[in-house]
This record gives sequence, structure tokens and C-alpha cells, in this order.
Amino acid sequence: MSKIISVNAGSSSLKFQLFLMPQEKVLTSGIAERIGLESGIFTIKINGEKFTTELPIPDHKVAVNLLLDALVKHQVVSSLDEINGAGHRIVQGGSFYDKSVKVNEEVVEHVAMLSELAPLHNPAHLVCYKAFKEALPSIGHVFVFDTAFHQTMTEESYLYPVPYEWYKDYNIRRYGAHGTSHQYVAYETAKAMNKDIKDLNIITCHLGNGASITAVKGGKCINTSMGLTPLGGIMMGTRCGDIDPTIVFYMMKKLNATPDEMDVYLNKKSGMLGVSGLSSDARDIENAVQQGNERAILTQKIYVNRVINVIGGYVMQLGHVDAIAFTAGLGENDTHLREMILNGLKEALHLDINYEVNAKTRGKLQLISNEASNVALWVVPTNEELVIAKDTYEILGL
Repeated sequence: MSKIISVNAGSSSLKFQLFLMPQEKVLTSGIAERIGLESGIFTIKINGEKFTTELPIPDHKVAVNLLLDALVKHQVVSSLDEINGAGHRIVQGGSFYDKSVKVNEEVVEHVAMLSELAPLHNPAHLVCYKAFKEALPSIGHVFVFDTAFHQTMTEESYLYPVPYEWYKDYNIRRYGAHGTSHQYVAYETAKAMNKDIKDLNIITCHLGNGASITAVKGGKCINTSMGLTPLGGIMMGTRCGDIDPTIVFYMMKKLNATPDEMDVYLNKKSGMLGVSGLSSDARDIENAVQQGNERAILTQKIYVNRVINVIGGYVMQLGHVDAIAFTAGLGENDTHLREMILNGLKEALHLDINYEVNAKTRGKLQLISNEASNVALWVVPTNEELVIAKDTYEILGL
């Protein structure tokens, strides 16, 4: 038996779970939120009870030390020596990695090199890794890449119609993201259907503040909506997703904006926040919709339209679809938006939606279609931390 810690660092957060492997038993879990702000929040969950502390968390290294101190303080482990391995989620692995790997200096250099493509994430991942390595110098570490699952895409799916030299010289291509989640959800969907994933075509919809959709054929990704960076694809909380590139040049001139300023507009001031003028949180948008707010209603309509367009394209690329699975914060919990998306697909895909079950389903594995539906519709909670733990356990040979 081994104790494996799974680390999932975001730009301003650090989620973690400590597993007993190979039993896949969760010993504790938690999150450090609002990293970099004066009013940080650290939460750890033990035996169903949550312990929350509000304090400044200036950087990810401080968050790591809070986490490790809490494990001992709450007697989850008697000492940090009980931890046998650490697995780290890495957003961008580029073309270097099509699977998880044991960390060495070359791997660290690659992740640092790719920070340009994930500036909010890869640097934070490396800070966390180095803090864990410093605190736990004798254990092995594994990097689990968000982009790895998408490396099975063929050239016609991952290349952009720009000068080919851009790809050869600057690695301009579609990489995707959320691969760990898409892989987990696709396999869990196949398991729930009691079918071999090799026989299934599945579209997985990871809909959260960041969002992407992936076409999975026989357990392998053949297309995904995010692009060179997590800015591409469908509309998100604060990200615009795919737009006409001319908009960028046009608005730079109108606003007299620099490239860095445009990056802020498109990454942090667009999406649900930009259209609604209210919030990037789908829950706030839904509340405003219920009050008749026209821009909130428009926000939902645009979001649904973008999701339907991508799913429709993937249906044609796959040829047929056996299942559509919804996951992540919005996908698992926003029953109204799920219904809107499925209603938009209903006629073309001959869906038979179980509206009553859908309305009751939040955050749990559930079939939300009736037997007569041509496509099985599922809600499947994601668990990236479990994938990280399993890969770490296997790669380190524990």
C-alpha cells in the first residue's frame, strides 16, 4: 500500500487529494483558493468534516506548505515520510508528451519552455513541484499532462491553415486541454454503459469556468475544441473562445491597445462576463435569467449556440455518436443549461431526454436520457486527481 498525493494547481488555486493506493481510497482532500490575494482561503476535508482557514496565501509555495502542515496537524499522516509519491497536473506538455512521465531535469525544462503557451498555469505547476520536492526530497514525482490525451489527433485536426513554417519553427498547432478529465469521463461513461470503450464514439463536454469539448473514438481523442492555448474553443467564463482574428487587429487600433492589453480583454474580460456585464459564474447568470435580465438571457443563448455548433461538427466527424457526457462544474450542476444544449441537439440526433431526471441531477453519475434515445446522455463527475494518483502509482512502480 502506498500514499500518493495528487496536486492540481490552477492559476490562483491548489486542489489536492491524498490517496491510499491501489485501493483508491481518499484519505483527505482540500483546496487553497485566492492564491496571490490578501484574503486567501485554505480548506481541508477529513472524514467528511471541513476545516477552513482564511489567511493571506501570497504564492503557490506557501499553499504547498499549508497543505503539508495540515496533513500532520490533522493527523492524516504522522509524518510526511509516509507519503510515497506525488503526481502533478501540468496544463501544457506540448508535443513532447503523449503520456504521463516520471519527472527529471529535462522534463522540468520542457515544462518551463512551454510556459509561453500556458502562462497562468505552467509556472504555477513548477513552483508547486519544487516546493514538494524540497519538502519531500526522497520520493518520486510524476507529471500528468492535460495535453497528452489529445496527442492522438491527426494532422488535419491539430494543424491550423497558417504558413506551415509556423508549425515547424514555432510549434503553432492545436494542443487542447482538460485531457485528463476528458479521458477519465470517456472511460467512466463506457464503464457505466457496460461496454468496451474501443467500440464507442463519445463526445465529452467539460463545461466549467474553463471549458472544452472532445470527440473520442475507441478511447482516443480525434478532435478537441481548445487550441494552441486554453483561450480557443467555446465561450467560457471570461474567455472568448474562437473568434474572427480580425477582431483583435481592429480593436487594437480602436482602443490603442497593446498585445498584452488585448490578451487581458480576451482572456479575462470576455466570455460570460463580457457579454452579460454581470459575472463569469454561470450560477449568477442563471439567477439573472430568472429575473428576466436580457443580457444574461443572451449570454446563455450564445453559450448554448457555441456548444451545439462544436458537438454538431464532432458528430459528423465521428460518423455516429453513442454517448454524450457532461462534466465539470457547469456540466455536472447546471441543469437548465444542460437542458438548453440538449434541446438544441434533440431533433438532429433524435434524442429522448428524461427532463425530470435531468432536473434532479447535480454532481453525480446519472443517465439523463430514456431508452428510446439514439444517443445515451450522461452526467459524469470528473476526477482528475484520481487519474493523477493512478498514473503516479503505476509509473513509480509502488
